[in-house]
Amino acid sequence: MFTGIIEEIGVVRQAGTRLTVSCSRVLSDATEGSSISVNGVCLTALDIQPGSFSADLAPETLNRSNLGALIMGSRVNLERPLLPSSRLSGHFVQGHVDGKAEILGLELLGGENWWLRIRLPENLVRYFVEKGSISVDGISLTIAAISGRDVSIAIIPHTYQNTALQFHKPGDLVNIEVDVIAKHVEKLLSARAQEL
Repeated sequence: MFTGIIEEIGVVRQAGTRLTVSCSRVLSDATEGSSISVNGVCLTALDIQPGSFSADLAPETLNRSNLGALIMGSRVNLERPLLPSSRLSGHFVQGHVDGKAEILGLELLGGENWWLRIRLPENLVRYFVEKGSISVDGISLTIAAISGRDVSIAIIPHTYQNTALQFHKPGDLVNIEVDVIAKHVEKLLSARAQEL
């Protein structure tokens, strides 16, 4: 379980089914088998070295997330799992990516604030509401506006400067995670409707 508050931007040193990321902060208490969120995907840290870790990527992970499109030098968002004693500054992010969204635009608003526009996959639109939470590449964000499949999000200077969003451009794909509560509510209501 994560919060969507990114701790560090890592740099990909090896891509493919074995991902290797250069980083430091998220390794301070990591041990073999620790979970680390990479662009919002919960991965198992292996081969932990001073300044890097590796993780194996299953075909499901490569298909559902943007990790399969990473190349050497790509920047990624990193976060360690939530501790029971930690403050929850973002929202509950499981690290179980539901799909990819396309960046439509990332424009400077003024005052170093940015306006991010993404296009959601059709099958995920129903789970998001204005002022609701969304995880974009593992970042806990608040939806400012929705129009059809297009979602707009205000990005404050701190978030822009401390995440890999600053390296994205229109056309790039970002990982999206739906709030798990929305999926459970949908399933419960569907089951209830079938009983009636």
